[in-house]
Amino acid sequence: MPDSQVGIARPGRDGPSNVSSAAEVERGEKWTRLAERIAKAFGLVLLLVIVTFVLASLTKYSGWGAVAISVLAALSAAVGLASSGLRPKLVASAAGLAGVCVAFAVVAAISGHNGFLAIAALAQLVLLAWAAGAVLRAVIGESKVGFRTILGAISVYLIFGLLFTALYVAIDRLQAGPFFGAASELHTGDFVFFSFTTLTTTGYGNLIPGGQPGKMFAVFEMLLGQIFLVTLIARLVSLWRPGRRAR
Repeated sequence: MPDSQVGIARPGRDGPSNVSSAAEVERGEKWTRLAERIAKAFGLVLLLVIVTFVLASLTKYSGWGAVAISVLAALSAAVGLASSGLRPKLVASAAGLAGVCVAFAVVAAISGHNGFLAIAALAQLVLLAWAAGAVLRAVIGESKVGFRTILGAISVYLIFGLLFTALYVAIDRLQAGPFFGAASELHTGDFVFFSFTTLTTTGYGNLIPGGQPGKMFAVFEMLLGQIFLVTLIARLVSLWRPGRRAR
């Protein structure tokens, strides 16, 4: 009697291997769809950057507060790199550097040693600079200026503020005296406040670098912020036509 009549399952038909293979394919498709979404998620990058800014403004850049800031900043950079279409190997390398950044921040929180926090801040600086460059390259490479392009450009501008914040923290932990000088009392969020007021050339004057190289980097951030606004963002906004839809 044929095996189809007695209900004998043939190899490769409805067997456990086929079920597991189908499950693996489905999982692969889910990860592919997720990767495609992240690859276009400049809005998510902007959201993470804003959340990092808020946390850095409300939390002291020391102890476990520094760990939380490092985690969010590293995540912002990693998502920014993935969103810019960077090769998976490079994204994996960035994820490894993010792990190093967080690990040194944890060691600094446990030991209380300023050197470890300085290393974490420098790793964070490298990640954010890498992400800013990758997102900027993706923005410039866009054939048409759309809402995603504008979000990417704004994300880069805000990332500049965060990476200079990390730079100022590293200088503060590495140099002999405090970054803002002995006369200034450090408060929560002072580094990120100083960075963004410098980036936007607001200049309230309540926080001033106590010496070099802080003054030099502050001037560089000021120039970078103005050149970026005047050239790239102004140009993108002028070219953006939100009322036009592709047919």
